[in-house]
Amino acid sequence: MTDHEEHQEIAPASARDPRSDAELDAIAEAEVEGLPVSTDAGLRATPRASGRFQAAIDAVLPRGRFGDQRDILGGAGQNVIGLAAGVLTTFATQVIMTRGLGPALFGVVTLTTQFAFIASTATRFGMDVANVRLVAILVGRGESGRTRPLVRTSAIIAGVISVLVGVAVILLADRLSTAFVSARLHDQGVVAFDAAGVAIPFAALTWVYLGATRGLKIMRHTLYIFWIGQPLGWIAIAIVGWFVAKTAGVTAFAYAASWAIACGFAWWAWERETRGFDARTEGAGIPEERTGALMKFGMLRAPATLFAQLLFWIDTFVLAAYKSSAEVGVYSATVRTGQSLLLFLTSLSLVFSPFVADLHYRGEKDKLDALYKNVTRWGLATTLPILLALAILPGTIMRVYGPRFVVGASALEILIIGLIVPVIVGTVGFILIMVGRTGWDLLVYVASFVVAVGIAVLLAPRYGMRGAAIAEAVTLTLSAFARLLLVKRFVDIWPFDRWFLRLIPPALAGAVVMWSVHAVLAGPKWLIDLTLSISAGTLAYGVVLLWVGLKPGERATALALIRRLLGRTPNPPGPVTAG
Repeated sequence: MTDHEEHQEIAPASARDPRSDAELDAIAEAEVEGLPVSTDAGLRATPRASGRFQAAIDAVLPRGRFGDQRDILGGAGQNVIGLAAGVLTTFATQVIMTRGLGPALFGVVTLTTQFAFIASTATRFGMDVANVRLVAILVGRGESGRTRPLVRTSAIIAGVISVLVGVAVILLADRLSTAFVSARLHDQGVVAFDAAGVAIPFAALTWVYLGATRGLKIMRHTLYIFWIGQPLGWIAIAIVGWFVAKTAGVTAFAYAASWAIACGFAWWAWERETRGFDARTEGAGIPEERTGALMKFGMLRAPATLFAQLLFWIDTFVLAAYKSSAEVGVYSATVRTGQSLLLFLTSLSLVFSPFVADLHYRGEKDKLDALYKNVTRWGLATTLPILLALAILPGTIMRVYGPRFVVGASALEILIIGLIVPVIVGTVGFILIMVGRTGWDLLVYVASFVVAVGIAVLLAPRYGMRGAAIAEAVTLTLSAFARLLLVKRFVDIWPFDRWFLRLIPPALAGAVVMWSVHAVLAGPKWLIDLTLSISAGTLAYGVVLLWVGLKPGERATALALIRRLLGRTPNPPGPVTAG
């Protein structure tokens, strides 16, 4: 009997949730709109909000009719603000770094800090993902008291492995600098790799604890600690350090310090959210929470996570082996800019993961399918304005980093072709992991890595940044489609429905307006061009999206909220429906 069959036997969907497709879709909309606040009122206090937004929620979704949905929607405004702030923080960090250090030093910093982050993803040994999955399952079974020992064990596993690897990196810093850093910057590279070794265990443990809080279906700690806090801490500490020396080493050690602070806050957040859980130990638990099972899971998940990170940066490392640090610096800024397309997908994936684990374990495939469709469509709808800006204004956007970075525009245009594909197919990678198909996920990563290295080695020496970008775009496209087919085969859910086609008119309207404004304003006043073109295009996109791109229930709710926020008081709509 497979895991999937066993879970269905334990809790068949038809016995637990005999709802129509329309009702399931409505529930999915309501649940995902308010992610990430926990739905378990017994585990944490009801979310509190204030001001006009809360008043609008009170009017449109009265608690008497939408009690459970209200507990989820209570943190929606906070979630949106947090994510927007995270995007701006990450972008601001890159601008300050590139302008303060220049392309060559920024290339060294990018290589070493990304090396540290990639190493931390492997050395956390899959314990972050194990925590998301197992905490969600245990809480769903009413065995929340078992989560604290589970997380302590996973933290010890990740801590030991990450410290050992961090020490090894410090001992090999000279050789690593020789391999990846230009000879004239060798000494700075050594110091920067030392800092990378220090950062590895702190970054690994941060994600272990944040994974545990996401298992409780609480996203705000990841938003505030990772998306906002760590980048802000990095740049603040780096600026202070630059008064001593504006070097790659100082900047990299600031990165390590920011992760140390983030680790402390992540541990505190987990401890705070689970106070009192020790007394709740009903049930005998599940086999996957045992130390041996965790190690087995990690043996598959650790290399998969390593390959996952390498896929986003292997083209940069290959380029570094053939081209100058200055070109690597420009391409690094280009890659980070293109990856802004994945910010909303990543956030939704982190939020969606515990729901996948919980619903799949209970055999509620129909509800999971409805959630998957809505999450994917909303992720794409949110990302399309960013895609339009990167496609229409690549040179102007790269100009933000400085005049020397504009040459990365052509590589950016190539990158976004591959980066948008994962957004279109949705959270397929996280779904495979949450349903226990880690072996297949690893297989896709290994195959993708081979393809990425092969194409990059073939094209990067001759075409430079554009060759590296082609390698990245092709690899991301192939791996996304492979996972999509695996999700269909093993879980039998699919992200696409007729409502995806409704996103085409808003995208066309936004593109036409953005291009038209850019054509008029293009010139030396590039910042005005950038600001007005993106603003006008995004506004046009939003208006048409509201007009034709949303389901009727979504549109009615959105309009009611807007009217309430503007001080008007129309009759609230009925429950959100599938339309």
